[in-house]
Amino acid sequence: MSIPALLLRPPQPLLRGLFTGSFHRHHCVSHSSTPRGRGLSCARPLKSLGFQYTKQMLPSNSLRREFCTQTTLKDYTEELSDKEQRLVDRLYTGLIQRQRACLAESITLIESTHHRKKDLAQVLLQKVLVYHREQEQLNQGKPLAFRVGLSGPPGAGKSTFIEYFGKMLTERGHKLSVLAVDPSSFTSGGSLLGDKTRMVELSKDLNAYIRPSPTRGTLGGVTRTTNEAILLCEGGGYDIILIETVGVGQSEFAVADMVDMFVLLLPPAGGDELQGIKRGIVEMADLVAVTKSDGDFVVPARRIQAEYVSALKLLRKRSEVWSPQVVRISAKTGEGIAEMWDKMRDFQNVMLASGELTAKRRRQQKVWMWNLIQDNVLEHFRAHPTVREQIPLLESKVLSGALPPGLAADLLLKTFQKRN
Repeated sequence: MSIPALLLRPPQPLLRGLFTGSFHRHHCVSHSSTPRGRGLSCARPLKSLGFQYTKQMLPSNSLRREFCTQTTLKDYTEELSDKEQRLVDRLYTGLIQRQRACLAESITLIESTHHRKKDLAQVLLQKVLVYHREQEQLNQGKPLAFRVGLSGPPGAGKSTFIEYFGKMLTERGHKLSVLAVDPSSFTSGGSLLGDKTRMVELSKDLNAYIRPSPTRGTLGGVTRTTNEAILLCEGGGYDIILIETVGVGQSEFAVADMVDMFVLLLPPAGGDELQGIKRGIVEMADLVAVTKSDGDFVVPARRIQAEYVSALKLLRKRSEVWSPQVVRISAKTGEGIAEMWDKMRDFQNVMLASGELTAKRRRQQKVWMWNLIQDNVLEHFRAHPTVREQIPLLESKVLSGALPPGLAADLLLKTFQKRN
């Protein structure tokens, strides 16, 4: 039997040996033209015959073995037209050359809900990811950017703080990217996207890039593509990424799963602060900043600072090397903001030295993979023809009280499973 025929139709004993044999290493190859999931065999790499292989370690009998998967980037790029390939190449080249227009166009591409543009976005992201890893290796394995999440109740002065804070960073030679997420209307679907208008000076700064994005109803005030936008900004040469979220609540755990440091901004006169701010979001904070600490608000700001210092001592620590701290700042006078940045850098250095930051980023990638899977599974479920037909009927029965929600959900799931 010839080698190509062997690869296309591997004998059953050979396949059994792949999964039950006692050998330690395999090079599994598949021809690029074979359908996915076929043509697997064990052999040496046959580059001269045009075969492609990648490696994935799988545990079996206490051994880690290599099992091949098709190259993701190759699968996507082979399906691109010449025009699409030129578009991806232009965006990628412009992005790594730090052209702001290409960064803006790239983020627009990944935010698109069009099926074909989603494929183009994945090709672009894969190319940027490869470039990102190469740059991190040149940087001795250290992260290229410091990712900071900012949250706080309405009126806390988030945009005013970012304006002053961002100008201070760019004057110190940093390149800053701000991903400001605006809540979308559930009625019209529209969004004001007004954060950029409140950062007049920073928006004129050539070393700062502000990108307002609508939430489109996403929980946590972050879009599903925010994590990918962070990668694009880092590929574009921005070394500090700020993600400003909508507000405060349990759903704000989403932003904590994509940043290195989570900062909570609180106004000095918000009523019963410790009751008004949910415990969950306080537990996620690495740094709490009491804003507007100037003029008549200095005394209440000091009081709130003392309350939160005491409260944070009662919460379980999330890090072995860092304890959350509380500072007072004023974006009007600039008081405390430079000291706040020093504490943020201390956090970054301590987390890097301990290895916690690297481990945290790895966990975040896994979390976001499953978040995206959940979103896509729900979309697939809703789009299923039979399920789509049953949804209005079951919803009306739930609304009328004729059917409990749990039973209605079970019926829809059984319909989906049966048809699949």
